[in-house]
Amino acid sequence: MIPKKLLSDLKGYRVIGNHSAVKLCLWLKKSLRDRGVCYKQKFYGINSHRCLQMTPALLCNQSCIYCWRPLDLLPEIKKWDSAEFVAEESIKAQRVLLSGFGGLNDVNWRKLEEAKNPNQVAISLIGEPTLYPYLDELVEIYNSKGMTTFVVTNGTNPDMVEKIEPYQLYISLTAFSEESHITINRPTKNFWDNILKSLKVMANKDCRTVIRLTLIKGINMLPEKFVELIDVASPDFIEAKAYMHLGYSRMRLNRTAMPEHEEVRKFAEELEKLTDYSIKDESKISRVVLLAK
Repeated sequence: MIPKKLLSDLKGYRVIGNHSAVKLCLWLKKSLRDRGVCYKQKFYGINSHRCLQMTPALLCNQSCIYCWRPLDLLPEIKKWDSAEFVAEESIKAQRVLLSGFGGLNDVNWRKLEEAKNPNQVAISLIGEPTLYPYLDELVEIYNSKGMTTFVVTNGTNPDMVEKIEPYQLYISLTAFSEESHITINRPTKNFWDNILKSLKVMANKDCRTVIRLTLIKGINMLPEKFVELIDVASPDFIEAKAYMHLGYSRMRLNRTAMPEHEEVRKFAEELEKLTDYSIKDESKISRVVLLAK
């Protein structure tokens, strides 16, 4: 069901069934060789080498200007795989992708063995996960296996945002108004009201919550514009993170649109003055600053 052109673009991905995929994270690979860890390990305590990065939906309802993924060719799904199938096959796919590390001389063998039994799932690889109709069941299955789950959504499907109970819920924001939503996110239809509903839902979730602000220089680095949205969602954490000039986004944005870490830090400092959040940590290599209440 997945077009051949898209499959050729998904280098390094292990496609599962009709619409899901797994890919080893760069930081997992680095951690296996003791060359560094993801900022999520630094900020939230998860182990990079035991993190399963996956998507249950190789499709999206937006074509964001900053997205580095090959989204233009994502297909319409005619048959959805069960949550049980996606969960089991994603773990198997992770083990297959890890098999090549056994031939490396500098791999940490303890970490490699632990990596074969992931205890953290990042549901954020490509596409919009809330478009998968059984996402709540999928999260529940991972939870039942003793795995923590991070779900990253664009907030366009508030009904699913309300149903899921991950360990940590992200809503990714780049737009701060209806107009900027249309310009930056280029949705298939106007989802701004849905995003506002998802932010309200987030305020009442029992899980840990995060607003991720993807910052594009010259387009949305206006901290005062996000204050009202942050007040609505009342997240536990805010990540101010630089847009990265990678992949397909290079066809739409110049490299000058990627802010330096110092510019991200300045944005976070301004946001700190405007809200009841304070800077708690940062990762210069990932160009991200963490704020928390």
